[in-house]
Parts: sequence; structure tokens; C-alpha cells
Amino acid sequence: MPDKDAGTPRVFIARHGETEWTKSGQYTGITELELTPTGETQVLNSGRVLVGAGKLIDPARIARVYVSPRKRAQKTCELLFSSSSSIDSDKVSTTERLAEWGYGEYEGMVTSQIRALRKEHGLDNERPWDIWQDGCEGGESAQQVTDRLDDLIKEIQSFHVNHMHGESGPADIVLVAHGHLLRAFVKRWLGYPMEFPLSLMLEPGGIGVLSYQHHNVGEPALFAGMAFPTPPSN
Repeated sequence: MPDKDAGTPRVFIARHGETEWTKSGQYTGITELELTPTGETQVLNSGRVLVGAGKLIDPARIARVYVSPRKRAQKTCELLFSSSSSIDSDKVSTTERLAEWGYGEYEGMVTSQIRALRKEHGLDNERPWDIWQDGCEGGESAQQVTDRLDDLIKEIQSFHVNHMHGESGPADIVLVAHGHLLRAFVKRWLGYPMEFPLSLMLEPGGIGVLSYQHHNVGEPALFAGMAFPTPPSN
């Protein structure tokens, strides 16, 4: 971080690596899928470059790792920290608040199939289906996802409020979860409603960074770009 932001705690968002359904575009909520070999490589490469002593995600600066209960996220967490200093197990917790959006009847479908099904159900006569506004039949609404993410954000920010200048030990947070869920988290972190048209991209195995402006817990922010630290020489 530049000097003026040094010590400000960060939240790293890590999407799980590729699965067969991320390749096909099928909506994957509760279905348990393994990472593909490519997916494992994606995560390992992210860990090798970004995780370790003196790197962007330094285990010594991590206070807590929150992980979705789905096994693709659990495996991603394991691989992400496998090429660096290990993370203390007591810092890692599994939480349903990071489970992927509950897709209900749309589980395993692609967008075109979902829109066709909703048309059969007499829905969306005014505009095409948009998950951010319409949620999922038999699954979660945007408000339900908002509620569980807001609960997690409140927990994180209640911890961060006493660490805004790097005081009192490790303060960085890592979230390991899913594509829709993490994009929803960013919207809520910035205070936007789910329907706000904020287009975000996060590749499988990718890492995003959130923090605060002006060392102020009331000014959560998204890093649009940042300089990477220089790791210590061996």
C-alpha cells in the first residue's frame, strides 16, 4: 500500500477454481463439484504469486479466513495457502453466509434455460430475468442474500474498526467463495443494493481486494488497481 494507506486492513475475495459447470456456464449452488485439474492449477498459481511472507496476502497479517461450506471452496482454500506459510487452523472458519446464491429451481441450468422456464411460468413479461432483481424460484431472493452478507460485513467491520492504522496485530481478512456470491459481497461492501448496475468480473481462481479510504471504517472501498509489494529476497 502507498504510505498514506499503510496499515489499513484489507478484505481479499478469492473465487474457487474452475469446475466443469463453470466451464459450461451452469449455475452451481448446492451441487458439490470437484475442481478440474485446470481449476487446481489456477488456484495454485494465484497462491504462488500472491500468497506468502511479504506478498500481497501475507499469512502473518491475516486475522481470519472465512470459507464457504461447498467443497470446491474448501479445496480452493487448502490450495491457496499450500505454497506459502501455512495459515493457523484456528483462524479458518466455515460459514453458510458465504455459500453460493441459492438457485433453487435453476440449479444446473444456464441463463437461456432459466429465462425460458420463467417464460413458461408467466414471468418477466416486461424485461428479461435478472438475478440481482428477481432472485430464483425456489431459491434465494436478492434480499435474503443481502441479509446474510450484511451480517458478515457487520462482523468484519466491527473487528476492523479497532485496526484502521495497523494497530493491535493482524487484521486482514480472506473470503473464499463463489462467483455470484462474491460479486454480491462487493456490492454490499460498497453500500449498493443488489439491483445496482455495477458490472464486476472475477475469474475462477482469481483474487480481488477491498479496503477503506482515509483509514475510515465508514468509507469501504474497492481497489481498482494497486501496486504490489516487493517480497523479501531469500
